[in-house]
Amino acid sequence: MISLRDEVILLRNTDSRHLPGIRTTAPRRRIAAASLTLAALAPLAACGSDEGSAEGGGARVDVVAFQAPSLGAFLPAIIDDQDLDAAHGLDMRFTYATPDNYNSEFGAGHYDVGASAALLSEALRTERGSEVTYLFNLFDFYGTVVTQKDDIQQLTDLKGRTLAAATGTTNYAMFAWFAQEAGLDLSTVETQNQTTPGLSTMAQTGRTDATQLWEPAYSSLAAATSDIHKIDLDYDAWKAKLGTDQIPYLGVAAQLEWAKSHPQEVQGLYDTYKAAADWVLENPEQAAEIIAKEIPGGDAGVIQQLIETNDERLKMNVQPASAVADGIRSVFQAGQQTGYLTKEPPETVIYDGLD
Repeated sequence: MISLRDEVILLRNTDSRHLPGIRTTAPRRRIAAASLTLAALAPLAACGSDEGSAEGGGARVDVVAFQAPSLGAFLPAIIDDQDLDAAHGLDMRFTYATPDNYNSEFGAGHYDVGASAALLSEALRTERGSEVTYLFNLFDFYGTVVTQKDDIQQLTDLKGRTLAAATGTTNYAMFAWFAQEAGLDLSTVETQNQTTPGLSTMAQTGRTDATQLWEPAYSSLAAATSDIHKIDLDYDAWKAKLGTDQIPYLGVAAQLEWAKSHPQEVQGLYDTYKAAADWVLENPEQAAEIIAKEIPGGDAGVIQQLIETNDERLKMNVQPASAVADGIRSVFQAGQQTGYLTKEPPETVIYDGLD
């Protein structure tokens, strides 16, 4: 029997967003009581794409993000659970997608806001004619390579081997810079593209010699699998070559015209995410329980430890884009050095309008 939750989702997803690899979830607090009928919900669904206010008078904002376990899905779970969007005048509706579908949908302008906005991906969009702007940073960069092979101890040992990676992500593109600096030519590696949830499975089964991944997948994997080891990237090389230890990595971006015409919503988005990040750091145990529920096989204890050691690998750092502009430009420079980018992105990619 179809559930009321499924009825709501079906009603709200009748456009091009309802694609394989894309899942839209109605926020828990907004699901109507079971006594309501489908017919009663239909008028609500019909106005779901309107700009106007929803429950509580908040301005609706449709947001697309990567599926869990990904950093883009980390804070939305808290926002929904704690009603933080409503507290800041918004009604945020999250849709979760694979990296490839995310890039297709956001790049085509089907969503005004992207919450898995990795800097190099946004820069590349501008090269391909999309006008987007990076509103604010959520996480600084962390990535690693894990393997069960004792004879793989450094990145150059991957030559001639197989590597599982989500090649459509900027984490992989950033990894390419560190690989290049370490002396590894990635053309000598047989890379097998995977979805972000599939990376942990590949690492556990050992179907490739190594796997490139990041948090929270790494900590969850390390807790569940004892026979893997990781290869640390050389972060000192970043500062030595690019002149900064700032590596802003993933945040929230928007279509440029939408951001220009919706400054109040942009400020509301930032305030909502900042409140979510602060709440997570202040309530690590409770936050971990909420976030772990959204991760397949998620372990709340692992997530709690990750939060409590934020500066080590999680690196949650919510800042307006303009506050980390130097670091953003260093990321763009790294992208040019690997050939991921062919030119410096326009200044408009760094949003400058947040308090």
